[in-house]
Amino acid sequence: MTNSINELDHAQVILVSGSNTTEAHPQVARRIHDSVDRGARLIVVDPRRTDMARLAHIHLQLRPGTDIPLINGMMRVILDEGLIDDLFIEMRTENFFAMRDHLLRVEVEEVAALTGVREGLIRQAARLYAQAQRSVICYCLGVTQHVCGTANVQAYANLAMLTGHVEQEFTGVDPLRGQNNVQGACDMGALPNVYPGYQPVTDAAVRAKFEQAWGTKLPERPGMTLIDMTHGPTVWSERPEAAPEPVRAMYIMGENPMLSDPGIQHVEATLRDLDFLVVSDLFLTETARLADVVFPAASFAEKTGTVTNSERRVQLMHQAIAPVGDAWPDDRIICELAGRLGYAMRYGSPAEIMEEICLLTPLYGGMYHDRLRSSWGLQWPCPDRAHPGTPYLHKYSFTRGRGRFEPSGHVEPADPLNEEYPFLLITGRAYHHYHTGTMSRRCAALTREHDRPWIEIHPEDAARLGVRRGDLLQVRSRRGSCTFFARPTGRVARGQLYCDFHFHEAPVNALTVSCSDPVARCPEFKLCAVNAVPVEQREETGEVM
Repeated sequence: MTNSINELDHAQVILVSGSNTTEAHPQVARRIHDSVDRGARLIVVDPRRTDMARLAHIHLQLRPGTDIPLINGMMRVILDEGLIDDLFIEMRTENFFAMRDHLLRVEVEEVAALTGVREGLIRQAARLYAQAQRSVICYCLGVTQHVCGTANVQAYANLAMLTGHVEQEFTGVDPLRGQNNVQGACDMGALPNVYPGYQPVTDAAVRAKFEQAWGTKLPERPGMTLIDMTHGPTVWSERPEAAPEPVRAMYIMGENPMLSDPGIQHVEATLRDLDFLVVSDLFLTETARLADVVFPAASFAEKTGTVTNSERRVQLMHQAIAPVGDAWPDDRIICELAGRLGYAMRYGSPAEIMEEICLLTPLYGGMYHDRLRSSWGLQWPCPDRAHPGTPYLHKYSFTRGRGRFEPSGHVEPADPLNEEYPFLLITGRAYHHYHTGTMSRRCAALTREHDRPWIEIHPEDAARLGVRRGDLLQVRSRRGSCTFFARPTGRVARGQLYCDFHFHEAPVNALTVSCSDPVARCPEFKLCAVNAVPVEQREETGEVM
């Protein structure tokens, strides 16, 4: 996030895209609701009529996968009507003329036809966003989990730069991270191409610094992404000569790819074919059941450490209870395992680990435990002990110097519709459950509220199929099938279905595609072509329709 969550309180226009914020990020949603109550205008870009979309002054209900044309259409309106920030563009950006030439080839009427959004709404949203002094963009996985996810994000960056809505308070581009502490995991180098603090593996000086600190030789090339590891030959089928050597052993920590990864048939085949699989988790998940060794891990309440949230805020969390049974904190498991493998890792406390992070990671340079203990946390960059943290980024310049416009056009989804697969399936999350349900589905109160895999279907489609609420609906894709309980609703458009992925009884990622964004390697979780067939059995739910 370029800016802070509390800055939403003072935004004049908030554009939310690809985020069911009310269910996936309820604390952020509360901020948005309060801001709207105080007079802020809300634009929501989403194929579903979510609770946030119902609150919106403008709901751009686009066809899934058409974000780039929509934003290009908005920018064409802004360009034509002279709403660009000329001074900001001249002083802080580059490649504008290539962007301008690209936009001049965009026809708003054609954008409306492609996206399914009325031309008048596109123009209205463009004017509203551009004319406000303080406009902010919030987006989530509905933007990134596409084969063109990187280009989607760049399109929103283009929009922010074109209007100067960045590098100042109450504006910016704010991705809402999809999982707890995923920002912290990325910050700490849980990516294949960087060390902690996004320091490149390929930079010899960076490598030398870490080699000296850790007393060992480090690889010169980036590692493999998740999709490369779990899908192997299927990912590299077009360029088999470039395929890396297959992975023979895996250590999976706090992750359940047997539910959360795309194309789980390939994932299962990969995991079963490994020479050795180790899983560290709280419970015996679907993935842990395939492991040769399972390490019982401690929960968040049983350990001390830091959590970094979406706004780059690092907060210290203290152990509340002793680890239950044989569970160990992650740092103890990793250090013990490293020692058995011949590399001694010894730390007296989590505070000592944080000291090493501060010494080697400039972004975290001043975030010692004693400072975090006496505050609500600090936002990086925080380069030294005297630094107060950074509420918003790029105040004087972008990290790369000037912000670069990158034009892009429409990219078709990887899984096309046809007569055999006429429905577009959209996947997401539910309010009462978290990720693969490893913890939340063991909570009776949450399970009581959401106890089965539902699938949303438009009432006209349901009537055509002869499906009522609670009927079983078998959904098939080119890769597999799942059975859900039907929920006819106007929240989805005709020809579209929506479900969450929390239930092992209906493993949604048996349906989704393994195709991924060529830059970020993020899979296209958010849409795939499916068919839907009623199952004869009727399930009486007893719920009010």
